[in-house]
Amino acid sequence: MEQRTVGRSGLRVSRIGLATHTWGTHTDAEEASVQLAAFADAGGTLIDLSPVYGDGAAHQILAGLLGEVVSREDVVLSGCAGVVTHKPGAGVGDTVPAPAAVGPVVDASRRTLLRQLDRTLANLGTDHLDIFSIAAWDPYTPLEEVAATLETVIATGRARYAGVRGLSAWQLASLAAVGPVTAAQTPYSLLARAPENDVIPAARHHGVGIIASAPLAGGILTGKYSDGVPADSRGADESTAAEIRRRLDDDRATRVVDALVTAADGLGTSPLAVALAWIRDRPGIASMIVGARDIGQLTGVLAAETLELPRAIAAALDDVSARSE
Repeated sequence: MEQRTVGRSGLRVSRIGLATHTWGTHTDAEEASVQLAAFADAGGTLIDLSPVYGDGAAHQILAGLLGEVVSREDVVLSGCAGVVTHKPGAGVGDTVPAPAAVGPVVDASRRTLLRQLDRTLANLGTDHLDIFSIAAWDPYTPLEEVAATLETVIATGRARYAGVRGLSAWQLASLAAVGPVTAAQTPYSLLARAPENDVIPAARHHGVGIIASAPLAGGILTGKYSDGVPADSRGADESTAAEIRRRLDDDRATRVVDALVTAADGLGTSPLAVALAWIRDRPGIASMIVGARDIGQLTGVLAAETLELPRAIAAALDDVSARSE
């Protein structure tokens, strides 16, 4: 698998990254082991992590595979911190409002970022992450504190590079101007091209590499919803069904999927591979994070690595997926 540098850094990652968000829920340890072995055998290096994946189970599963299935030195671990299940209640006059109910709350304070990072390292059984990212924008923590914390993380060897996830263009630019930001993870697909207008240009200006998340738009771009909603799909999952169904009702989504199916038929491959190859070849993209419930799905994902899209097909996909202003 081809390795790419991330932004204006020396960090090299595989242009397909392995997501672990299903590990510990839909993907058990045995299946995860098979996936990781296949991914590594194909030359994949970038592994996407979060302490919320599987409520921590993904970390535990990977910890058991490092050194057994893959060498720690052969993979690039990309983790994050900054989201907690609750925040201490704030009283009258405090700047941080108390949540109405216990739930995920963004907290990018120095205290929380370092505490969560140290816990992640302990759970994984490693002394560093290769990329440590702020999981979300925290409007209550001073930008200078966030930037200084990232500097500390790198200076103490807990991480080799710093990054961000899900930030808007102005948020990314603000932090990159004062802190050591190397990578920006953002949703980007044929159905989500808004980053081309702001996030990607901001990242390129600051020398930050883009790692595309959700490149298959929740599975819509695989074409599996063309004949209904499969029982084992995200569209049948109560927690994600509403969003999937809303996007399926968009005429633009139908046009894009039809174009992918047509292109795949002509190239003798899958709509999934075509969609991933399109993202892979976009300007500024260092890698893309793709998840798979089983080895069959992962095999289809890895097939995109060798697919070369003809210019005419790439241009046609550009046209059909473009939003009219």
